[in-house]
Amino acid sequence: MTLRKPHVEDASSIAAISIQVWVGTYLKKGVNSLFADYALNEFTPSKIKALILDPTQHFIVSDNAEGIDGFIHLSTESTAPVEGCSDVEISTFYVQPRHHGKGIGKRLLQAALTECRHLQAKSLWLATNAENDPAIRFYRSQGFEHVGETHFCIDDQQYLNNVYSRHVA
Repeated sequence: MTLRKPHVEDASSIAAISIQVWVGTYLKKGVNSLFADYALNEFTPSKIKALILDPTQHFIVSDNAEGIDGFIHLSTESTAPVEGCSDVEISTFYVQPRHHGKGIGKRLLQAALTECRHLQAKSLWLATNAENDPAIRFYRSQGFEHVGETHFCIDDQQYLNNVYSRHVA
């Protein structure tokens, strides 16, 4: 496994992993058109490519012998939904489920923390679905503290998200 900055050619791989993990994590009872349309419109190679090229966005990918198996995406100008957080957000953090438990997430997070130090960020924050127990356990085990709540919205539907923050130190 190698951690590296992505190339624009990696955009389709990152988009595919995003769809795979998002659908697998949040759509437990089936896929309806509302959520399918969201995933297919949100996680496109062209949107990912634009993010890779944006200097306020920072990606690190995990690359194995077969290809990318996970990534972390930091946004450096992201206002948190609760007070007291920095403007550095873990916007997206996905590892393919078949690679869970191999230390990829921990290595990606450590690389993101190193990136935050280079950016002179004192802390970072993230929001995750309040029912995503595996992610919450991971973040708590990595030193993140619950600092508030927000909602993820699709059309007129709202889903409770927990907000977590961690000092970079």
